[in-house]
Amino acid sequence: MKAKKDKTIHKILIAIDGSSYSDHLIDYGVYMAGKMNSELAVVHINELPLATPFMIDPLSTESSTMVMEVMQAQEDANKKLFSYIQKTWGKEIPLHIYTKVGKPKDEILNTAKECGADFIILGTHGRVGFDHLISGSVAEGVVRHAICPVLIIPNKLEKE
Repeated sequence: MKAKKDKTIHKILIAIDGSSYSDHLIDYGVYMAGKMNSELAVVHINELPLATPFMIDPLSTESSTMVMEVMQAQEDANKKLFSYIQKTWGKEIPLHIYTKVGKPKDEILNTAKECGADFIILGTHGRVGFDHLISGSVAEGVVRHAICPVLIIPNKLEKE
């Protein structure tokens, strides 16, 4: 895919993970959207564990309960997120909320394409060594494969 010629930022996608640092990313993204008169999209990705009852037996009662719990958690997270943005910023901004289940890098890139994002904001936990080897860097993967500019905001809160 080729990058767009128009450099105007119409839609900003913020990728969050539900950590306490997510509020900082949202604040930054809402501020930028206000300054650029852009729409805002927020994606929250729930990463699946390596093994779940669903993977072992998709028809089990435990699997259906887990799916229902994940769906309810996503709905609750969407309401909380929408309320936080409206309460904090006190004005209506065009807002789209997505919740996805899967690999964070892939879901961020897919959502950016799906919603037509011109700019992506995400944080980094700054993992190194074995943690980086096992989980990789979502931010690094997004930067390498995105077709729009990406702003990575380091998580200084974890280092304090």
